[in-house]
Amino acid sequence: MDTVTPEFNVMTLGCPSRLIMQRLGDKWTPLVLLALQEHPQRFSHIRERIGGVTPKVLTQTLRTLERDGLLTRTIYPQVPPRVEYELTELGRSVLEPMEILRLWSQDHAEKILEARDTYDALHDG
Repeated sequence: MDTVTPEFNVMTLGCPSRLIMQRLGDKWTPLVLLALQEHPQRFSHIRERIGGVTPKVLTQTLRTLERDGLLTRTIYPQVPPRVEYELTELGRSVLEPMEILRLWSQDHAEKILEARDTYDALHDG
């Protein structure tokens, strides 16, 4: 029997849990969470660690994660102002599954690339 509360079922259209799962699976969220796992960091350091993310998209991702309660943004009153991002307890709680997904992705990257090459060779032209 399904133990998932009916009002929170990712398979149901419009369910808030579906939106959360989509957020966690978007292009940049997992990388931001993993980048912040060790300690609070400044915007520029997060951007360097991730690589390839534009400032605009990183800003949007950080704001969304802050809104969702997964990280906090602290502004230090100095000139120029220093801003740091840090995972909340809720944000830390998603690190274990993210780390499992990261390891799986790294461990299986070669097989997936081979599968793509095979598929492309069979479906070329």
